[in-house]
Amino acid sequence: MRIAVRTFDPMPGSRRAGARGRSHTAAIVAATALLVLRVPAFAAAGPNSDEPPSAEAVITQRARELIDTAIRYEEAQGMARSYAKAYALYCEAARLDHPDALLRMGWMYADGRGRPRDDAIANTLFRRAAGVVGQRDKLPECLRRPYQALTVADPEPPRIDFGPTPSVANPAEFRAAPATIDRRRLVQTVVAMAREFRIDPRLVFAVIRAESNFDHAARSHRNAQGLMQLIPETAQRFAVRDVLDPVDNLRGGMSYLRWLLSYFRGDVVLALAGYNAGEGAVDRHRGVPPYAETMAYVQRIRAQYPHDRHPFDERVAAPTEWLSESGGSPQRRPWVASTK
Repeated sequence: MRIAVRTFDPMPGSRRAGARGRSHTAAIVAATALLVLRVPAFAAAGPNSDEPPSAEAVITQRARELIDTAIRYEEAQGMARSYAKAYALYCEAARLDHPDALLRMGWMYADGRGRPRDDAIANTLFRRAAGVVGQRDKLPECLRRPYQALTVADPEPPRIDFGPTPSVANPAEFRAAPATIDRRRLVQTVVAMAREFRIDPRLVFAVIRAESNFDHAARSHRNAQGLMQLIPETAQRFAVRDVLDPVDNLRGGMSYLRWLLSYFRGDVVLALAGYNAGEGAVDRHRGVPPYAETMAYVQRIRAQYPHDRHPFDERVAAPTEWLSESGGSPQRRPWVASTK
């Protein structure tokens, strides 16, 4: 049987140098020698012996189990580190007069690890581990007779004082969140209305995602509102009574989208650019306006709806003049990918 004993370095510069180091060294050497001499007694009744284990062997085995569990708590081997639980188990094993438990308790006091640092208690435990009992020994409370119940608890973490709670002169005010809408009903409404306006529902869903991400109470810095982000002028133009009503907002947005598809003769890219920047900006630039927001907007929707052409009703709007003059070939920007 092999016994692992922690060695001590009394060289200058060590954390235990000097007289304290020398006293610890003598005690540890003696404890180590005793551990080696007592090993045969601990292992006398092994698992292969035909004789029943003696009472001393049973006690020794019990102490060894307590120490092994304590080591796992102390070193965090397979369980959360707890110096308090390790110390309590070492104490229980030390009450059974196991020298290894006394030695490990001594190191906890010598290092101040989980216990208040106390050289007198550490020296006493080292000597007791070596079988030396003195009149001036200072034992830890858990080893003083009569034995009391072990109630060692992990110390509470120190409380951090963050100071008084700061006061805010003008605290922010938060309004109640708008009531959510039923996504299933929304999908059904969009599909039904898209058929009514003869628009591909996939295009409508892509526009809604880019405009409001399906938030019927969304409002932009330009005061565009609702699912399809209608500005007040567009809402008035297409007779939207309540811009925050999902159905009214969808009706106004699809009316405008249908008009743009007819105005630009089914050109999806121009219709999307017009929805974002207005048809006037598209007319002035004879194509997609070179606005960063508009370019990103068109690309974002095209990633979900990659079609260049869409059926249109020529009775809804007369075509823009410049598109008619160019024979239906608008000016394309190099960043717009054609995915026919």
